[in-house]
Amino acid sequence: MDKKSDNLSHHEQLRLDYLYKNIHYLNEREKKEYQYLLRKQEGDQRVESAREARATFSDQQVPENFGYTEQGLPQYPERSRRNKRFKSERIPTNAAESVVENTPKPKKEKRHRKIRVKRILAWLALILVLIVGGMLFMFIKGLNTSKNNPNAKAAQTEVFNGKDTKDGVNILILGTDGRIGQSSSETRTDSIMVLNVGGKNKKMKLVSFMRDTLVHIDGVSQGSGYDQKLNVAYAIGEQNNNQGAELVRQMLKDNFDIDIQYYAMVDFKTFATAIDTLFPNGVEMNAQFSTVDGEKVSEVEVPDDLNMKDGVVPQQTIKVGKQRMDGRTLLNYSRFRKDDEGDFGRTRRQQEVMSAIMHQIKDPTKLFTGSEALGKVFAMTSTNVPFSFLLTNGLGLVGSAGKGIEQVTIPENGDWVDAYDMYGGQGLLVDFDAYKKKLYQMGLR
Repeated sequence: MDKKSDNLSHHEQLRLDYLYKNIHYLNEREKKEYQYLLRKQEGDQRVESAREARATFSDQQVPENFGYTEQGLPQYPERSRRNKRFKSERIPTNAAESVVENTPKPKKEKRHRKIRVKRILAWLALILVLIVGGMLFMFIKGLNTSKNNPNAKAAQTEVFNGKDTKDGVNILILGTDGRIGQSSSETRTDSIMVLNVGGKNKKMKLVSFMRDTLVHIDGVSQGSGYDQKLNVAYAIGEQNNNQGAELVRQMLKDNFDIDIQYYAMVDFKTFATAIDTLFPNGVEMNAQFSTVDGEKVSEVEVPDDLNMKDGVVPQQTIKVGKQRMDGRTLLNYSRFRKDDEGDFGRTRRQQEVMSAIMHQIKDPTKLFTGSEALGKVFAMTSTNVPFSFLLTNGLGLVGSAGKGIEQVTIPENGDWVDAYDMYGGQGLLVDFDAYKKKLYQMGLR
């Protein structure tokens, strides 16, 4: 406080300066003392005498160990701002407010603070660049390793006329029932999912379509009826110059009004190999099954297709509860449908598997080893997802997975009418308008 006054003694001036410097931390006694000295400084004729002020302050129960100055003013010990947890109310004095607002901050301190912030930001940027560069290097390493491996070749990249989506990016995920020795034209889709990433709410969304849902397929269905099972579209498209993924895209657009930009497709062996590559110690799962013939089960026998010999498919036992699953076991778990939930239960387990993979792949301890594994998986997967998309969105996808995945099954359990396809096979007839509305509300259209 620069203002000096002949109305104050030297000690009073020092005391006023001290109170001003700590103006935001004064108690009620100190506020009164500050007002008294301020009025005296300004030559207020109504100011009470020092001895009267002493009596006033004494009425406020000044502690005995405080003492007084020669002028009769209370003498308080200095207090550290660091030990003060809460700020008192600002003094409603116009003069004090004006001085506080107009007091310039030390330029040297402000300059040093800016330098420190810039250094911290520079180091953080450098660390981020090194991490991203290391991840990129390991991804490319894994990519090249798989390309040179004759046993890890990707299926042929398919024709796919993807369309941009209004909110985020929609990716069609197809899991085919292709087995060793089969051509793609002999296979059908075991799982059909649409994954939405990069939406406005930064949350992943996963929609699973039950494979027996009856749909209309242009050029195949009779008239305008819904007489084809959804998973038939892939097989029909594959018979037409490997356009299975493209026909599934068209079918979902025609029936559910979904635009899809990219696709990714794996068969049995590719899926199992990818899981073992990404998760050498297995994927943590809590295996759950519905009742079988109305009875609770502690374990089930599931077909083990990858170990088929001479046309005979063995069985694998999977127990209920928490466990780690390798790629083969995870595949068999996700394909099981012999409990009382049937295909709906299988679809639910496929969602569980996808959710577990997305959550566990974001482990920060696997930034570099996981990047190499992702490169290997990317090389084995039939997809049109560009490399640039993974570079620009990879870290964002990992962050989105941490926020949870919104999952929907179409149709929902029991929300269908039993009907038949054109070949007499039983299928599921759904309310397309209702599900178009639901998908719109989710942000997938």
